[in-house]
Amino acid sequence: MSQQQGEPVNIFSLETEIEENWAEINHAVQRVIKSGMFILGSEVNAFEEEAAKYLGAKHAISCANGTDALIISLRALDIKAGDEVITTPFSFFASAESICLVGAKPQFVDVDLDTMNMDMSQLEAAITEKTKAIMPVHLFGLPANMDALMEIAERRGIAVIEDTAQAFGARVPDGKYQGQSVGCIGTTGTYSFFPTKNLGCYGDGGMISTNDDEVAKMCRMIRFHGSNRRYHHEMIGMNSRLDALQAAILRLKLPMLDGYNAARVQVAKNYASLLEGVEGIITPEVRPGHIFHQYTIRVLDGRRDELQEKLRDKAIGSIIYYPIPQDRLEVFEGQYDRMPNSDTLAEQVLSLPIHPYLKLEQQQRVAAGISEIL
Repeated sequence: MSQQQGEPVNIFSLETEIEENWAEINHAVQRVIKSGMFILGSEVNAFEEEAAKYLGAKHAISCANGTDALIISLRALDIKAGDEVITTPFSFFASAESICLVGAKPQFVDVDLDTMNMDMSQLEAAITEKTKAIMPVHLFGLPANMDALMEIAERRGIAVIEDTAQAFGARVPDGKYQGQSVGCIGTTGTYSFFPTKNLGCYGDGGMISTNDDEVAKMCRMIRFHGSNRRYHHEMIGMNSRLDALQAAILRLKLPMLDGYNAARVQVAKNYASLLEGVEGIITPEVRPGHIFHQYTIRVLDGRRDELQEKLRDKAIGSIIYYPIPQDRLEVFEGQYDRMPNSDTLAEQVLSLPIHPYLKLEQQQRVAAGISEIL
C-alpha cells in the first residue's frame, strides 16, 4: 500500500456545515426541548407547510424515513397483493422492497446508460393488466423523463409514485412540466432526509408530497396507526412520524438548500473540467435540473475496483452505487430476465466525493489521483 497523501478526502462530510451553523442548530434544538413537544406538533406542522410551499405541492406529509414514505404512498393508493408496480432495477433496494412489503410484485424496466434513469422507451411494453403504479427513481438527483412517463401513465390510467429520495429541490428543466419540482408531478412524491441527502436531517426522516386531498388524508392516517382522531382507528396503519427535533433541523436547512444544490452543481462542473481527457472513464453530463446527490463516473475496461482500491491508498473516498441491481439481489434470485444496462452500470459505476463544502483543491486531488491511476 502506498503512503497516504494529505488529509483524507471523504465521500461526504457534515463537519463544516455543522460548524458554520452551530449557533442556529443549537437554538433550534433548544427551542424544541423547551417546548416539550417531541412527536408531531407545531414544529412538524411548520416544516410540512414550508416544504409544501418550497416544492409547490398542495400537501406535504412527513414520516419516519424514506422507505416508509414509499410504503405509505403505496398503501394510500391501495396497492396490494396481486398488483404489480413498475420501477427501475438500478436503485437502492427500498424501491422494490416497499412494493413487496405491501404484497405487490415489482416489475423492472431497464435504465438508460447515459442518464441511469428509467428508459421510457421500454416502459409501455412492461405494463400489464396487473400494473397499478409506476415508480420512477430520480437517480442521483437527475429528474427522470416525466413528460414521457406521465403521457403513458395518464393514457393508461396508472398511478405514479415518484421516488425522489435523492432529488429534493430538483426541478424539471424543460417540456410540459418545466420548472416544476420533481415529486410533485405524479400522484405522490416520496423523499428521504437521511443525513447524506441534499436536504438531510441529523437522524432519519422522510416525507410524501401530493396534490390529491384524499391521498393526503390517507397518508396522514396510515402514518399514525390508521387514525384521524386519537383512539379512533379506521384502518390498520403504521407508527411513522418525524421527530420534532429533526423537523427543526430541516426547517433550518431548507432555506439553504438552493445554495447547497448550486454548490454541488459547481463541484460537478469542476470535476467535468478536471477529468476531461482522462481515458478509461465516462463522466456524467452536467444537465439542467440535475442537483448531483452523487457524482458518479463509469470506469471502463473492468478497472473500477482497481481504481477504487488505489484511490483508497491515496486517502480518497469513493463508493459504489449500486454494485448489484435490485433484480439480481438474492431475494429475487431466478425471478427476472437480465437487464443489460443495469448489469453494465453495476460493474462500472463509482461515485466520487461530493458535498457543498468540498474544496476545489480536494476536487483537484481526486481528479489527479484518477488520472495518475488510469
